[in-house]
Amino acid sequence: MYRRLVLKLSGQAIAGPNDFGFDSDRLTHLATEVIALRATGVQVAVVVGGGNVFRGNRAADWGIDRVEADNIGMLGTVINAVLLRGRLVALGADDVRLMTAIPIDSLAEPYIRLRALRHLEKGSIVLLACGNGQPFTTTDYPAVQRAVELGADALLVAKNGTDGVYDADPNKNPAAIRFDHLTYAEVIARHLEVMDQSAFILARDHQLPLHVFDIDRPSAASTIATGAQLGTLIN
Repeated sequence: MYRRLVLKLSGQAIAGPNDFGFDSDRLTHLATEVIALRATGVQVAVVVGGGNVFRGNRAADWGIDRVEADNIGMLGTVINAVLLRGRLVALGADDVRLMTAIPIDSLAEPYIRLRALRHLEKGSIVLLACGNGQPFTTTDYPAVQRAVELGADALLVAKNGTDGVYDADPNKNPAAIRFDHLTYAEVIARHLEVMDQSAFILARDHQLPLHVFDIDRPSAASTIATGAQLGTLIN
């Protein structure tokens, strides 16, 4: 069904049950899911978050400037991406490329769109870190931005413990109803929280389909890649 997909992983996915930090079992699970996704035959890029290391919106708590806080958050995405690359290689992934929006030559390649496309066309798993290199955005926006830039057929929005988009918080309301399919207009009209509004509007404007699903479910991403309905599709 799909030729090229971008998977958005949050830092929380790497932290597992903890608010911050890293969880080895979770890292192995995520790496296994990425490998399984590529095994379906699709080209795979992964945008990695950094909220498990530092969140830019905590600038005031630490008494630092928001720009500096976001810079720290971007470096957090690099830590997570290097961890993920290491685990992917350890599990047998034969060609993993890490590209960063801020040049860190000793660790990764600089993100260059045409180079990223070439890696994808050769079958490499491409990990994308540092967001888009700019402050005042979460990794939602660069996830959509990279998906559009790279001509992805869809963006897989991985959630932790939530298997799609609901009409209410399912953790607080047992009667909450999950949507199998939504249009962009319905998400906006219902004030549903899928991702940052600026990121969602960018996806809408470029008609980028969004698959919102639970990354905790084994083989979820690869199931979506083969065309099966899972989670919530927004288009």
